[in-house]
Amino acid sequence: MFVFIAGGGRTGSQLAKHLIEQNHQVRLIEHRRELLNLLHRELPTEVIYEGLATDPNVLKLAGLEKADVLVTTGSDDATNLVTCYLARTLFKTRRTIARINNPLNAWLFDQHFHVDETVNQADVMAHLIEEEMSLGDMMTLLKLRRGRYSLVEEKVPPGAKAIGVQIKDLGLPDTCVIAAIIRHGQVTLPRGTSGFEEGDEVLAVADDEGAKELARLLEPPTRPVKG
Repeated sequence: MFVFIAGGGRTGSQLAKHLIEQNHQVRLIEHRRELLNLLHRELPTEVIYEGLATDPNVLKLAGLEKADVLVTTGSDDATNLVTCYLARTLFKTRRTIARINNPLNAWLFDQHFHVDETVNQADVMAHLIEEEMSLGDMMTLLKLRRGRYSLVEEKVPPGAKAIGVQIKDLGLPDTCVIAAIIRHGQVTLPRGTSGFEEGDEVLAVADDEGAKELARLLEPPTRPVKG
């Protein structure tokens, strides 16, 4: 896949490095001299193109018309919006993803400016903090289906309600599926008759409500368990 990145700050450069490692074709455009000096130390020279991301002539020379995806990672929302608009209207870019810096500007990032997907940093941070507060020791490893489902992981503590209960009898909602159990370093694919043991690492695919219910079943007792 050919990914075109507009903005060579820390977010853009890290994204470019990650995509290159995944064997994607990448082109990153940046005009600030101080950032270009850093980029040439971190990325292959052929990936970097110097110029303004809001200049249609520059975008054409940089090869945007060949890109499958445009990702705008700049610190200025107006620039990110204009770049998405140009990409779709002039270069027929199939997919656009834009970074939102100011949450108050989020309403602008829609189909009117040809933005397909957004990354709202404030919303992402707030959601992660909320999850950490509500799910206790449960960790979110990966977001799926645009954030509705997540791959979560938690270690079974002593005295958890779920210990010794078959998965089919836990009463988990349909939106929470146990994907794997890691026990003594070995990964097993669970069945309905499988059960949890103390120290197991449980991987599950769940929506928010399903993850909360699983966290409740795996939480430690309010009083210490006596050995």
